[in-house]
Amino acid sequence: MNVNHDSQHSFYDEMYDGDRTLREHYSSFGAFIDTISAKKLNQLQFSADKAQMAMGMTFNVYHDKEGLEKILHLDIIPRIIPGNDWQKINEGLKQRITALNLFLQDIYNEQKILKDKVVPADLILGSKDFLKPCMGMTPPKGIWCHITGTDLVRNNDGEFYILEDNLRCPSGVSYMLESREIIKRAFPNLFNKLGVRPVSDYPTKLLDMLQFLSDKPRPVIGVLTPGVYNSAYFEHSYLAQQMGAELVSGMDLLVQDKKVYMQTTQGLEQIDVLYRRIDDTFLDPLAFNPNSMLGIPGLFEAYKAGNIALANAPGTGVADDKAVYAYVPKIIKYYLDQDPILNNVPTYLCREEKDRKHVLENIADLVVKETNAAGGYGMMIGPKVDASEHQKFRQLIKDNPNNYIAQPTLSLSTVPSLVDHKTIEGRHVDLRPYVLYGNEVEVIPGALTRVALKKGSLVVNSSQGGGSKDTWVLY
Repeated sequence: MNVNHDSQHSFYDEMYDGDRTLREHYSSFGAFIDTISAKKLNQLQFSADKAQMAMGMTFNVYHDKEGLEKILHLDIIPRIIPGNDWQKINEGLKQRITALNLFLQDIYNEQKILKDKVVPADLILGSKDFLKPCMGMTPPKGIWCHITGTDLVRNNDGEFYILEDNLRCPSGVSYMLESREIIKRAFPNLFNKLGVRPVSDYPTKLLDMLQFLSDKPRPVIGVLTPGVYNSAYFEHSYLAQQMGAELVSGMDLLVQDKKVYMQTTQGLEQIDVLYRRIDDTFLDPLAFNPNSMLGIPGLFEAYKAGNIALANAPGTGVADDKAVYAYVPKIIKYYLDQDPILNNVPTYLCREEKDRKHVLENIADLVVKETNAAGGYGMMIGPKVDASEHQKFRQLIKDNPNNYIAQPTLSLSTVPSLVDHKTIEGRHVDLRPYVLYGNEVEVIPGALTRVALKKGSLVVNSSQGGGSKDTWVLY
């Protein structure tokens, strides 16, 4: 089957170099795809769709009026990343997570980085994600960000750049794991020939990390979910089942004597570690949002007393604010005395007068983002919208400059994808590797690749119509 290759482009093609020569890590795939028919690929894609439905790999888009559960479209063509590229990603993410953890410990305690004016104090202390009840706290084992999903993009220079940090409740890892099982069955010979690094041990590594947070020899682990109507409920139940952990909601838990208990048919059982999948301020209505119906009254007091570990720790959200993101290179330099291994995307802070002036004058060429929005919302891609949208965002920035950043429009690399059941064409992608921080910082050698399914589109978010790919990291 032929692969359509657009040689007139300004983006990085991960399969072909500029003169339409297969890149070395795609050579075996290229030879394989020449031997397979479109009909066979369509059969494999159909089987993959059916497998996703059978596994329950669905999500709900909250703004979708139909309210239907949908599969996150899994493109049958895997994305392939060579070992040397992965080595840099691995080292860069370890460095970044180490520095961000030190940053969180500092800003909730001595605040040296604020006193030294490396990061503006008002940016941190005025953030809605800076949780004052966490002041003076050190979480178990000194770890704040236990599970991280960092988004990267590959620009037209071929280099990977950090797009954003996700330190609160990063989602998508179950899709990485289940997609691997589906695609491995579709292309078993190719998978074995290429020597793809495994990701199937992630639940074991996650469990080991959570157990590490407790001093008990056999701690009881719980996965705290908002419930079956949450868009990521499949992932919550899947990870609990894979770890052999308890899947609990706020209604299942209560606090007595600053200890957290799960209600079972045999009576109360103490929970030692909670992998929480609900936002900070919903964790405990007594400490944070009094209107929360999802949290457990008294949970934060139990946490402060050291009777339960929470992953990720409350308060981590302030470190993945999109405005704080712009300071991460300085944060790495401040705590580690190192230059970043992986660079940020150049970022304009609308809170700064010089940057704001540049953004307002060049808004048609920039991507503007709300600092606290996610999922592709609160974002404007300048070259893709009309003048009325530009004017709307100019006014939003003027009204609340602290709430916006802007970045150049990145080209985003492309990888081969099955289009309309008949051709293989390049589609734009990003990359979300997962990082666990327990006894050490470990980057899982795979990732969730999100793909923009529409030709030319740069929006990869599932809630905005994007899909996913299995990511094959080679040795």
